[in-house]
Formats: sequence, C-alpha cells, structure tokens
Amino acid sequence: MTLVPVTRSIQLDEKELHEDFLRSSGPGGQNVNKVETAVQLRFDVQNSPSLPEGVRERLLKLGGHRLTQDGVLVITAQQHRTRERNRDDALERLLELIREAAKPPPPKRRPTKPTLGSKVRRLDGKAKRGDIKKGRGRPSFD
Repeated sequence: MTLVPVTRSIQLDEKELHEDFLRSSGPGGQNVNKVETAVQLRFDVQNSPSLPEGVRERLLKLGGHRLTQDGVLVITAQQHRTRERNRDDALERLLELIREAAKPPPPKRRPTKPTLGSKVRRLDGKAKRGDIKKGRGRPSFD
C-alpha cells in the first residue's frame, strides 16, 4: 500500500487512482500515431475513504466539468511527449485540486454601512456635477 501525500492530514492510497493511456491528439509526426503517451487519471471522489467529508464536498464543487455523474474526477494530461511526464502532470494537477479543496473556506463577509462622511462627499460630488451640467445649457436672454 503506497500512500501519496497531499497535505499534512490527507494521504491518498495509490490504489484509489486509476490510469488509462491513450494516444495524444495534435501534431507530433509518426510518434503520436503509434505511442499512447496521453494519460487519463481517474479518482473516485464520491467513494474515497481518504478524504474528509468537507474536503469531498468542496472537491465535488471544484471538479466542474471534469466530474462524471458517478462522482469520478477525470484528469487528462497530454502536454508532454513521454508517458512518465504526463503521469506526473496529471497527478500534480489532481493533488493541487485536492489541496485547493482542503483550504478552509474564507470567512463570511459582514455587511457594513457607508459612513456619514462618505455619504456627504458623494452628495457634494453629485451636486457639483449637476451644476457643471446645468451650465452647459442654452443661455437664457431674460
């Protein structure tokens, strides 16, 4: 049983990660047509015993379009030419996503009211602007 460290308190069992290899798309000559270097990393977020409940919920929200209906996170890496570098890239992206989900949520914003001084300054500015616009009108010959 090999553990992959994510944070101080979270470690993933390597058996929870499932890798599939496929051919990369895009340019690359003959190599891209015959070698399966792209990696599709699958991690079952919904049923993972390694994740605390709060982290799991936030990870399900952060997953977005990368999540399947069953709660499996799918990360595809095909940026590099070798399988090993694509594997490392996919794993690092998964760990970064879990670390982001493990961060505590920001504190709730406490609504504040504008101060009396800011209200007065705002109204003074509006009055000055109104006077400027009033001065642009057609002159009256009374």
